Amino acid sequence: MPYIPLEEHLPGITGLLEYRKDSAQPIRELTQILLRGTSTLTEGERELIATIVSSRNQCRFCTAAHTAAANVLLGEPDTSEMVKENISSAPVSNKMKALLTIASQVQQSGKNVTSDAIQKAKEEGATDIEIHDTVLIAALFCLYNRYVDGLATVTPTNPEFYNNLGNRLKEHGYNRLSQGYDHLRKQPL
Repeated sequence: MPYIPLEEHLPGITGLLEYRKDSAQPIRELTQILLRGTSTLTEGERELIATIVSSRNQCRFCTAAHTAAANVLLGEPDTSEMVKENISSAPVSNKMKALLTIASQVQQSGKNVTSDAIQKAKEEGATDIEIHDTVLIAALFCLYNRYVDGLATVTPTNPEFYNNLGNRLKEHGYNRLSQGYDHLRKQPL
């Protein structure tokens, strides 16, 4: 049960963003830029960064949400599961393995990012902006994970909820839906 009154049909971060729309706007804008804006990393790769950080932070809602988004964007479910299990054997490029390793270091602490990890990413072809955005996405998702769990938001158990959310994130990104979220009242959690 959430620690503050939230709309019952809006679990996870969505309920929090609707609760405080003024603070939600810059959060949504930054997330949209980083995960859906112009980048040499694909949207699916950027969702994998959100997935690994959320998984390692044990944030069930964010892990399920971003795993679903990664699955939709990648067109298959195996890669995200393998990334969560073992980055080094996951079916992603060596550059992506290096970036996911950096994201995992950020998840522990910004001070855990090593010069060796940065050098490895550069050797594998990562650009400075890809490294920058990886660190920022990882740091941002640490914030989101703590936001969601720190206020004990509702975490749906229905896999179909997350499949629908993954599709919504693919189609609309992180912007607030223009029609709002009343249509989700019908969706089982």
